[in-house]
Parts: sequence; structure tokens; C-alpha cells
Amino acid sequence: MKLLLTSGGISNDSISNALKAMLAKPISQCHALCIPTASYALKNGVVNAWNFLRGYDEAPMCNLGWKSMGVLELTALPSLDQDLWLPALKQADILLVNGGDPLYLSYWMRKSGVADLLPDLDLVYVGMSAGSMIMAPRIGDDFVMWTKEGLTDKTLGYVDFAIFPHLNHVLLPENTKEQAISWAHSIQIPGYAIDDQTAIQVIDNTVSVISEGEWYSFDYTKESRG
Repeated sequence: MKLLLTSGGISNDSISNALKAMLAKPISQCHALCIPTASYALKNGVVNAWNFLRGYDEAPMCNLGWKSMGVLELTALPSLDQDLWLPALKQADILLVNGGDPLYLSYWMRKSGVADLLPDLDLVYVGMSAGSMIMAPRIGDDFVMWTKEGLTDKTLGYVDFAIFPHLNHVLLPENTKEQAISWAHSIQIPGYAIDDQTAIQVIDNTVSVISEGEWYSFDYTKESRG
């Protein structure tokens, strides 16, 4: 599994070119599955899910010209036999995972069984916002919104760093550099604060930052700027 962890999707040429290089064939020959699940835990989530599926987001992911597109709704999977949906997941060249509430998404990734399957799948995983954050060991208390008894801020842990998305976003005035520094101190693991023009690529445990915008990396209390 290769990871392209974005804040705002495929938002510029640099991120687009990185995605194309990660795929084994042209986009027009790739089978895609999208996961809108994280949307539903937020206000207007049903509308946000529809916008994601239709490619109405500012930086679309689902309407890039894929050969085929399917919807993998995680909340439905526990009630279904795996043979009804697992073949489509194994056939997919790319998994497009929407933003929303990260803990809700992480919970359903585990509950559905998809989290256990991901490491053995030969595909490219593209996350947007929450879809990227859940790859970390934890998200930090700043991003805990949806709660369920017994849950903490821990997520899937496929990478060893955390992500603070939407840095300096016009609609999220609280997502400042200063807030990101406070978040980094609180989580006590390496982390990245990235804006919507930035993505983090992970291939064979090699981490690269792809950006036409602003980002910061944090290692406990040590800060470096990109």
C-alpha cells in the first residue's frame, strides 16, 4: 500500500503528478473506490458526502477520470458477507477516503474489517483531511469531536507521525501555526502541519512532503519549516 495523505485533496499540479507517478497505470485505466463515511458525523454530512462523490469539492478526487468508480460505505460492511464487497476492494487500484470526523472514520475502518485488510492490499491510498489523519497513531485531543465509550484519540497507526490539516484555512481561523505548535507539544510524537496545497507521500516507509503551499514538521518540541 502506498499513501498520499492530503489536507485538501488533489489540489495542484505537484500533488497530481505525485499521484500519477504512484499509480501503476494511467488514471483512465484505474479502478477507484471511494469512502465517504467520515462525512456523516459532521453537520451537513450527507451533503458533504454527496459533494465528495460528485466531485463538487474544491479539490475533487472522485472525478479525475477513473476507468470505474465504486462507493465503499464502511458502516454497511459489518452486516454483509465479505464476498459481496471484498472482491471490489481487492480489484481497486486506488482508495479515495473523504474527510470528516477522524475518530468516526477510524472506528468504522476497524469495525468493518477494512483496517485489517489495508496493509496487504496492492493499491494507492489517498486521504483527504480525516482520511489522512487516521493513518497516524493518534490525532491529538484538539481533533476529538465524535465520541464513543472507551475511545481515545488513538487511530490506525500505519505511519509513525500525526497530521494537523487545513493549516491557515480561511474557514478555520483557529488552525494557525501557533495552534499547530501547541498540538505538536501535546501529542508528543512526530507530526506535520499542512495546508490544502500540501500532501505527504509514503512509499516503502520513505516519507516525502509535496507542496505548493505552507507546511511545518514537528518532532516533539523541535520545529523545522518547509
